[in-house]
Amino acid sequence: YHMDDANVPSLLSLPYLGYVPANDTTYGATRRIVLNTTTNPYYFEGAAGSGVGSPHTGLGRPWHMSIIMQAMTSDSDEEIQSCLKLLKATTASKWFMHESFWKDDSDNFSRPWFSWANSLFGELIWRLSETKPHLVLASEQIKVL
Repeated sequence: YHMDDANVPSLLSLPYLGYVPANDTTYGATRRIVLNTTTNPYYFEGAAGSGVGSPHTGLGRPWHMSIIMQAMTSDSDEEIQSCLKLLKATTASKWFMHESFWKDDSDNFSRPWFSWANSLFGELIWRLSETKPHLVLASEQIKVL
């Protein structure tokens, strides 16, 4: 097994941190390992959503921070849209990013207010408004949010 954690720094966040470009071949291989239930025991999939979790919150609990990093380090509109939809759907109608949620029930979450994840979400939306405005700005006929 390989293991990556939802926190930043993480293997998934390497391009965000400036260590490698997102299109780096080795990073691409690492990303496929990190975002896979077979190769990363802390990547979880369930009825409510999927993402990288952490030993800190236990098995079966993806972190919003990892989903945000997945979007931030992707160039695929489809993958980014999927991450945005997942982030929106897993706030338990609180409209804030949590630390983690149970993979089969996003109403079961840890930390109702997790400023680190909320700040990263704000940064994600800002970056997308600059690089892919059609994904987040109403004037660009928003399809996700």
